[in-house]
Amino acid sequence: MKKLTVIFLWAVFCLALSFGVAQAADKFGSVDIMRIASEYNKAKDYNKTIEGKANAVDSEIEKKKNEIKQMQDKIGILSDKEREAKLPEFNNKVKALQEFIRQKEMDLRKQDLDNSKILADDIRNAISQYAAKEGYTIVLDDRSMIYQAKGYDITDKIVDILNKGYKR
Repeated sequence: MKKLTVIFLWAVFCLALSFGVAQAADKFGSVDIMRIASEYNKAKDYNKTIEGKANAVDSEIEKKKNEIKQMQDKIGILSDKEREAKLPEFNNKVKALQEFIRQKEMDLRKQDLDNSKILADDIRNAISQYAAKEGYTIVLDDRSMIYQAKGYDITDKIVDILNKGYKR
């Protein structure tokens, strides 16, 4: 009976030891997603592209606003009869400008959203591949953590992987 108790205790000890070793084998990491997104060259290029398009749209809008302003000034000096004749054309130009602005804003928002999805996929894939390759059990976004010990942040490694893999 004493021998059976010793074997049982030995089995429990080994089981507890193996559980502790399994727990110790877990590898955790964290990333700063916002920093990755701001340092990823592809994101920087996407932002420059969107900015360029937004600036071009702003120039077009200013040009159209100036045309409307000139038309408004000309209408202001016309007689009542001439003004009434020109008013529908003026109103059509104002409506066309409003529709133009609405459409361009939608286009820019859609492109920005599409770019964001691509970037999120790139970042998620880079983190997943790196974590699998390096044996990480869990990688968390540091914004969701209250505290972490130093040494868990793998943000720089992920940024390096993304930028090395990005061809302009």
